[in-house]
Amino acid sequence: MSGIESLIPLILIFVIMYFLMIRPQQKKIREHKAMVGALRKGDQVVTQGGLIGKVARVKEDNEIEVDLADGVRVRVVQNTIQAVLNKTEPAG
Repeated sequence: MSGIESLIPLILIFVIMYFLMIRPQQKKIREHKAMVGALRKGDQVVTQGGLIGKVARVKEDNEIEVDLADGVRVRVVQNTIQAVLNKTEPAG
């Protein structure tokens, strides 16, 4: 009986860690994936490097082209988009 009683604190610690750390992180990952999946041409975005620009084109192979300034267009991996500042409205 003492063997089972010694495992109860370990199980309790794992359950607490799941609800305080693992579950919120999974939710954050799902939200980021949905945000990146909804990117469209014209959205103003911030990359993880701190660059702000407008989406010029969304490519099939997990990358987008971002206009940083007039004549400056860079290719960026979609997962490196940190935030969407302004969303464009879908075409009617």
